[in-house]
Amino acid sequence: MAVIDHRETRAPFLRLAQRRLFVGGAWVEPRSADTLPVEDPSTGERWAELPAANDADVDAAVRAARDAFERYWQQSTPAQRRAALLRLAEQVESCLDELATIEAIDVGMVRTVARNFGAKALVRNLEYYASWCDKIYGSLVPLPSGGNALDYQRREPYGVVAAITAWNAPLVFLGSKVGPALATGNTVVIKPSELGSLSTLRFAELCQEADLPPGIVNVVTGGPSTGQALVSHPEVDKVSFTGGCATGRRIAETAGRLLKKSTLELGGKSPQLVFADAAIDRAVAGVGLGGLALSGQACAAGTRIYVERPIYDEFVERLLGFCRGLPIGDPLAPGTLLGPLISAAQLEKVQRYIDAAEAQGSTFLCKGERLGGDLASGFFLSPTIVAGLSQDSPVVQEEIFGPVLAVFPFENEEEAVTLANGTRFGLAAGVWTNNLSRAHRVAHRLRAGIVWVNTYGNLPYTVPFGGYQDSGWGREAGREALFEYTQVKNVYVDLSEC
Repeated sequence: MAVIDHRETRAPFLRLAQRRLFVGGAWVEPRSADTLPVEDPSTGERWAELPAANDADVDAAVRAARDAFERYWQQSTPAQRRAALLRLAEQVESCLDELATIEAIDVGMVRTVARNFGAKALVRNLEYYASWCDKIYGSLVPLPSGGNALDYQRREPYGVVAAITAWNAPLVFLGSKVGPALATGNTVVIKPSELGSLSTLRFAELCQEADLPPGIVNVVTGGPSTGQALVSHPEVDKVSFTGGCATGRRIAETAGRLLKKSTLELGGKSPQLVFADAAIDRAVAGVGLGGLALSGQACAAGTRIYVERPIYDEFVERLLGFCRGLPIGDPLAPGTLLGPLISAAQLEKVQRYIDAAEAQGSTFLCKGERLGGDLASGFFLSPTIVAGLSQDSPVVQEEIFGPVLAVFPFENEEEAVTLANGTRFGLAAGVWTNNLSRAHRVAHRLRAGIVWVNTYGNLPYTVPFGGYQDSGWGREAGREALFEYTQVKNVYVDLSEC
């Protein structure tokens, strides 16, 4: 596998770390002197620093967003919002390769995936929500008084939205949050993950280049304290968060105490059910990629694999061969499919789960190993497939966020559904079967916000995404996201004296 000079590739993007904070349409010096390291997951090198915004920095960004909302954005016409989003989409589309390279060096996402999955998703989301700007309708309610009164509802923006994104797919989350927020007349303050901020800073540059009205998009970088300051700010009206369950709970507690609306897209421990009548070639590839895409660092990763007993041995053997053949290596290199984990801490976390499975006497069909040679300093780990775990094992019950698949046999449909629903998560699930009745029947019984049948991970920007139970609440993407960023006002007009 080829290895590319990351220092040379990173050099043009040092400016992003020097851009500081994006507030009110301009790049401003932070009030805070604290910084965060920028690390390349493929090499382990710390090669830049970003400001860690403090309360005063957050306050400045929120006030800029509030000013933009009050002075012009909430009064903007649908045509104006549509034009702004389309200009921004055009700017992003002109930089797909650049954005993909940034994601590769910043979060370790394979460059081709970052381009075709991440950057293009951002473009399509912006275009999609631009098309909705003039289609956000209220309604008219017939009244018992007949023609003596008029009652209608309006959908109105909340105001200032705090958009807190995760590191595993920053561009995807930008599109699913910024698109509907701006389309519905809100302004946003974005806080990207401290582990993956560079593409969001480039996005802020593109907002400038697209001549977006100042203050409708603001970016502050920082860690948990920055996020807490943003969520708790009295001028923030709505919080949209993508990330882990522990952080999501803290945000929910803060938002609940302050009676702020929130959308939480949290973790998952998603099952894939493979029935004996499934097209096995298709299922093997779909299950493997569904669990290992982004090196397992995906909230919807289907990492609990339940296979009907008659095909279990054959399926597992073929899955093992498929996973062993997945090219792992430098995310900048052509042909790579699996890149590194995000950090040394994440690598250590995944290794702890593997060690725990080994301590439980599990059977490893393949066990994750570090890469050597030129990639030894990066956070690479090959896939693990483990069998023989109990259903109460932490490897089965907890989100690992790494390339670890657990496989189990099942005897019948009832057992499969019971096993699939056996965690506190409920983000996604997969069903592999050629029986149409079973496909619908099982899909309806699974406690998951999205169920894929005979595929896994396909998520058009036009469909809603979100979870049940500990996987969060609210929906992102699709038409449903528009409801997450608007509130209903009822207007009753007495016409009797008019």
